[in-house]
Amino acid sequence: MTQGETVPAAALNWPTMPKPRAGWRLPPNLEDYESTCRTFTWAAARDELPGLPGGGLNIAHEAVDRHAKGDRANRVAIRWRGRRGERRDITYGQLRDETSRFANVLTSLGVGRGDAVFTLAGRIPELYIAALGTLKNGSVFCPMFSAFGPEPVLQRMSIGHAKVLVTTPVLYQRKVAAIRDQMPELRLVILTGEPPAGCDPATTFNLATLMAEASTDFAIVPTNGEDLALLHFTSGTTGKPKGAMHVHEAVVAHHATGRFALDFHDSDIFWCTADPGWITGTSYGIISPLTHGLTMVVDEADFDAVRWYRVLEEERVTIWYTAPTAVRMLMKAGAEMAKGFDLSALRFVGSVGEPLNPEGVVWGQEAFGLPIHDNWWQTETGGIMIANFPSMEIRPGSMGRPLPGIRAAIVRREGDSVVELMAGEEGELALLKGWPSMFRGYLGEEERYRKCFVGDWYLTGDLARVDEDGYYWFVGRADDVIKSAGHLIGPFEVESAVMEHPAVAEVGVIGKPDPVAGEIVKAFVSLKSGFEPSEALRLEILGFARQRLGTAVAPKEIAFADSLPRTRSGKIMRRLLKARELGLPEGDLSTLEGPA
Repeated sequence: MTQGETVPAAALNWPTMPKPRAGWRLPPNLEDYESTCRTFTWAAARDELPGLPGGGLNIAHEAVDRHAKGDRANRVAIRWRGRRGERRDITYGQLRDETSRFANVLTSLGVGRGDAVFTLAGRIPELYIAALGTLKNGSVFCPMFSAFGPEPVLQRMSIGHAKVLVTTPVLYQRKVAAIRDQMPELRLVILTGEPPAGCDPATTFNLATLMAEASTDFAIVPTNGEDLALLHFTSGTTGKPKGAMHVHEAVVAHHATGRFALDFHDSDIFWCTADPGWITGTSYGIISPLTHGLTMVVDEADFDAVRWYRVLEEERVTIWYTAPTAVRMLMKAGAEMAKGFDLSALRFVGSVGEPLNPEGVVWGQEAFGLPIHDNWWQTETGGIMIANFPSMEIRPGSMGRPLPGIRAAIVRREGDSVVELMAGEEGELALLKGWPSMFRGYLGEEERYRKCFVGDWYLTGDLARVDEDGYYWFVGRADDVIKSAGHLIGPFEVESAVMEHPAVAEVGVIGKPDPVAGEIVKAFVSLKSGFEPSEALRLEILGFARQRLGTAVAPKEIAFADSLPRTRSGKIMRRLLKARELGLPEGDLSTLEGPA
């Protein structure tokens, strides 16, 4: 291997998994991939949605009101399960009325088109009603994760010029009250309960009181496709969060990708475990399933293996969209636990948030009789771009193939242009501009937005390769790649190989500075139940990794950890592992999974 040559992906020898027809009860929406890709146009996809009466496009109309006026009016739209066993079903007709009430509340308070409405709440019905009511009003929905501390709340609301905040009394007292004076643009706070003592009644309101006084009649503000609808912040794992702006036209991609990548059918019961504080929880935890008129399950509680299996069983979930972190935690509990529940309704399992290790894909077959279908997208793309489709064989560890309407390539930057690389070569994953959910900018950072593009290509910052059959394989973030003795090593590849060891539950890999090699690979390993850290096990895993990856790529060091730091959206925080290893400042930890 010559100096500077990219290390090829390790031969993991995972078997190609067949099309899971045994688990299907319905024909897949994307039966003929090649033919669909040839004939698909975004204009035709737009024509599948009726749009507003009189013209224009509004996400809430496509997700709620058009169904409420038809034969789905009495179908359950949201099946909510509370943390303490509470249950509430909201039909499409009821959701139309409640979201119209909320839109009237905003109008009565002087909140209008383009005003930023932020939310800070757990997965409670009021959050979903506020999201859709905000969009009806022509305002901009800006969700925040409820575990954020005061500083990240202040940072995001300041960047986003927040006019309104919808939150709970508890979260207000814990995370907002002390910083409210630092947000002069924040005019109104709407609480899901009684305002705490001392709040100004002219600017702080009880949502229930306002809703009781509001009408269910509301004419949706006539937005057009390019009107700003959503403001999503990146997780902040690499510095100051960026506010990615998305427009109402994004609903076209939400709808189409739900059909192709998640295989939505009219009869499906869908559960997306992501919180709306992250883009997955909005795009596929609110918008996409509702545009298809499905019943979607919302569980307020945090992860618990038994509870999750009970939800799948009791709600007869047919399509389940979750994260690799959750998959690995379920793997740690063992496949036998899953077999103790009736999951026979389940026909499709999808994963997103970070790459799913090959072992997780295969484990799904053992636990559910279904492989887990990984897919890839970003906050900036707004919707799924590359996926493992139910009609195709799965290559464990692969991101899959591009969605119809998406032109992807592996490229190398050369000045003001890019060069497309050949199959098997590693480079930066790029997407040709033009899909409807593409972000329209970073709020207040035009130069940063422009740097994401070279000509007509959006440069994702992710390193990947594509094989001869058009399957894409994630290598790592450009700033995560480890340079060791002239080799370029993708941490995900190393993590996937180490994960194959039967004692390993989770792996995070970093580059550790080395005076000779520049960097060496260091792996942080969390063990499965029944295994204990020891020098003998450390040496065993090192030898296993060297056998799988070769000495140039395998970790030189392994450290055991009870758990690995992850963002709330499920990504292992390699930045934090590296900071702790080197004694550097840890930075913003607001997105770190665990107690707030």
